[in-house]
Amino acid sequence: MTATSARPDTAAGAHHLAKAPAAGERRRPRLPFSPWHLLLAPLALVFAVPLVWLVLSSVMSNAEINRFPPALWPSGIDLGGYRYVLGNAMFPRWFVNSLIVSAVTVAANLVFGSLAGYAFARMRFAGSRVLMGLMLATMAVPFQLTMIPTFLVMKKLGLIDTLGALIVPSLVTPFAVFLLRQFFLSLPRELEEAAWIDGCSRLRVLWRIVLPLSRPALATVAVLTFLTTWNDLTWPLIAINHDTQYTLQLGLTTFQGQHHTHWAAVMAGNVITVLPVLLAFLGAQKTFIQSITSSGLKG
Repeated sequence: MTATSARPDTAAGAHHLAKAPAAGERRRPRLPFSPWHLLLAPLALVFAVPLVWLVLSSVMSNAEINRFPPALWPSGIDLGGYRYVLGNAMFPRWFVNSLIVSAVTVAANLVFGSLAGYAFARMRFAGSRVLMGLMLATMAVPFQLTMIPTFLVMKKLGLIDTLGALIVPSLVTPFAVFLLRQFFLSLPRELEEAAWIDGCSRLRVLWRIVLPLSRPALATVAVLTFLTTWNDLTWPLIAINHDTQYTLQLGLTTFQGQHHTHWAAVMAGNVITVLPVLLAFLGAQKTFIQSITSSGLKG
């Protein structure tokens, strides 16, 4: 009885000795965060500096902004730039124009990108690989080579100086098709095959099964398309002439003149312009990261 009861104590002592560090071994200090944060935190601060400087400059006066050496911190809060921007009668119209163009472009890319991406991922037809390669090759063509042909096409359609000229060329992008195709390839076919056995058509399978599982990829396409469309300046500068059709980015250029620039208004306008993009990214941040980590590797 005594020998039997002593066995657990002996086992516990041996387990304790096995866990105890050696006499000459030093215990490594454990950080409360990942060591990568020591590198990523300074990089994040570097990337945040322009945004912080933009916000600080937006509450400076024109005299402070134009002073040399430049002021890094405002002496006081001056909201003159915001009053100038919000008091401009055309600014709400520019905001609505940008919102319309961005919303329609995002919705179109989600719809057409999903249909095309699913076709390339699951349907095999003659020339599908060649067509996919040609579509991806267009991503390597710079916009400067295509803007004149695009302008001529929009002119033939009678869309110049309308919001349609900003929407139609971006209704579907190769990036959206490629990203959604790669994500669809990562989904198991068994789920779709089970739905086909139950009598579902391809469109119903796409709508009921594939798209609900593809929310991370859809959120990524939506955020990146919104970001590109909202911040676009080059194409609106070419296709739009009348100030009632200006987008926000194009409207902000009117605050800059040949002899005088209202820098406080420019900075305040840029802060207001950045806010929707920042809120959209923060809202979709979780699904955006999930898409980046789970797609793009399977061919």
